[in-house]
Amino acid sequence: MKKILISLSVLVAVLASCTKDFVTVTHNSQEPYSEYFINESRAFEALVAAYGPLQWLDYFNQYTPLNMISDIMADDMYKGGETLEADCVYLKNVHLYTLSPLEGQLPNMMWTTCYSGINRACQVLENINDVPGMSEETKNLYQAEATVLKAFYYTLLWKFWGNIPYYDVNLTAPYITPQLKADEVYENIVARLEEVIEADLLPMKAAGGQEGRVTKSMVYMLYAEVVMYQNDEARYPTALKYMEEIINSGTYSLVADFASIWEEQGEWGPESIWEINYTSVDGVRSWGNPLAAGGTVMPKLIGINAFPDSDEYEFDPGWGFAPIPQHTYDMFDDADQRKNASILNWNEYLKEHPNATYTPRAQDTGNFLRKYIARNNGNHGQKADADLNHHNNFRVYRYAETLLNAAELAYLTGKDGSQYLQMVRDRAGCTDAGSDQEAIIAERRKEFVGEGKRYWDLVRTGMASTVLTAANHEYRTKDWTPNLKYWPIPQPEIDKDPNLVQNNY
Repeated sequence: MKKILISLSVLVAVLASCTKDFVTVTHNSQEPYSEYFINESRAFEALVAAYGPLQWLDYFNQYTPLNMISDIMADDMYKGGETLEADCVYLKNVHLYTLSPLEGQLPNMMWTTCYSGINRACQVLENINDVPGMSEETKNLYQAEATVLKAFYYTLLWKFWGNIPYYDVNLTAPYITPQLKADEVYENIVARLEEVIEADLLPMKAAGGQEGRVTKSMVYMLYAEVVMYQNDEARYPTALKYMEEIINSGTYSLVADFASIWEEQGEWGPESIWEINYTSVDGVRSWGNPLAAGGTVMPKLIGINAFPDSDEYEFDPGWGFAPIPQHTYDMFDDADQRKNASILNWNEYLKEHPNATYTPRAQDTGNFLRKYIARNNGNHGQKADADLNHHNNFRVYRYAETLLNAAELAYLTGKDGSQYLQMVRDRAGCTDAGSDQEAIIAERRKEFVGEGKRYWDLVRTGMASTVLTAANHEYRTKDWTPNLKYWPIPQPEIDKDPNLVQNNY
């Protein structure tokens, strides 16, 4: 899908000039949507536009990479940056559990991004059947993709905010829809996914050149994610069946060299189930137009501050966000290849590069997230603002997670899934033991450092209240409690609709 997204980068703007009023998306031609969908080419452009907001999740006037915004709420990543208190206040508030609904005090642009994606997906779903000259097979395929994209955007809103306005058909003036309880939102998400799964229109893996499009395996992973987060025991057996279907298909496999997954050449490797595509080549993303197609800011955001900008080194300098605590580095066995592939430890780095230097920033630990760190020449071929155009896909779902999901779901349904857990351990080269849920969560912690999984695992398993305490954290003065599960709804949204009930944060 990377080639498609880039070749149609203009289209991402065509159907999408969206600001804070996410329900009034317009396109440059100002044609009514019913008149825009005049042929299959236009329909495909609209589908591509529905994928567009995925790329905004790292930066849309706020820094909100999904892995970082999730992990700084947990225990294996700090906030960092120039200062803890003043640099990106909304990130500090996420990190310390001090969020406010006021603008600038929470990551409200994620809300806008997700509803923009929902709007675009709905445009496809509402107009696709009236497009002349399209086969029913193609129409059904586009409908399936748009439905899954809509479910994915709603999943993010559901996980972060819980009780949200929900609609399946785009709104008309005054653009107000009922706010559903989190459990109701979940039922809508899972129902849409079940519809797509039952239709069985998607390939297990995308064809070459189509990477990034929704696939059956991606839908299965999203289904398992929401079912496990909801603790929906009745659907555990179905989720396990889907994980085992992916495994038994032989479509994916673990990559022997864990470190290679995170290099540019490791994108869409044998282990990759779904990635959000970014490319530096011809990337035109800029501070004036962050919605343009191109690269990502994430590597620059977490890069090493004042690191030498020289071809002598394999990394580029960055802004020092998201430092990794020392206890996270120390939790690995030395033989575990994930240790130094996931985390760049400065003391270890100096052994091979004794002349390297950097300037510490807030919450400095000397540990940096190597998986996504800025690589030397990582923004090669970009045509706009270099900082925003790094070539590094966001790995949303990996085959390792399929295996660990299967192991956990098997355990929760009284079956033996230890063989799946052992496959992950064997690849890592670690000596970890145990196969109960606690052991699986511990393995997930090591496997997915910096990938945005840890916080949600702690919440869904009930471990958050005992793990995410001030006593266990160097900077927090506030314990995690269940009322912190959902962020406060952005105040401008409350102001627009007096019927919205604010979350008790």
